[in-house]
Amino acid sequence: MDRIRVLIVDDQTLMRDGLKTILDYQEDIEVVGTAANGAEALKLVDAAEVDVVLMDVRMEGMNGIECTRLLKEKYPDIVVLILTTFNDEEYIRESLKNKASGYILKDIEGTKLVEAIKYAFKGNVIMPVSVADKLSSSLGNGDRKIRASFEGEIHFSRLERDIIKLLIEGYTNKQIASVLHISYGTVKNYVSQIYEKIGASERVKAVTILKGMMEG
Repeated sequence: MDRIRVLIVDDQTLMRDGLKTILDYQEDIEVVGTAANGAEALKLVDAAEVDVVLMDVRMEGMNGIECTRLLKEKYPDIVVLILTTFNDEEYIRESLKNKASGYILKDIEGTKLVEAIKYAFKGNVIMPVSVADKLSSSLGNGDRKIRASFEGEIHFSRLERDIIKLLIEGYTNKQIASVLHISYGTVKNYVSQIYEKIGASERVKAVTILKGMMEG
């Protein structure tokens, strides 16, 4: 069985060791290394095969935001999950702008962390409701709460992400169906699911929220 190869990047030894202990219990996950900052992480990725990076934000030397940018430029297929205590809008936006696949707070339960890694590895976007709420509020979504489809987290499948990209670019449902070679009914159903996940009821508001989530 192929295992998901994970690199842990955090400036706290206790956090690195704790995360490694949790993940080492998983038969389908292998921790291939740990790093204390972004510079160390880049060296390790160059030397080993890595599928998923758990990336802290605030670290001495190269921080997690800059490391994510450099990693994704050189290794676009590597999945980067930002793992931090800081529920800060600027960090959220910069992380997503640099093509991170998710933003997870460190108070997440161990089992949820494992599930998040697996979901992200499959191409999904992972985001806690508390984080998504910040984006929603800053984008003028009023008092509507962004709702989670994964017990407190929002994730999008590869097809949903393709549809979201076209929605942001202004394509109609019919045009999306043509581009992706799927039926109009399928597109309509997926668009409805996307609206449900982010708590939107109409297209303009949904696109505004999605732009913030996908583009930062």
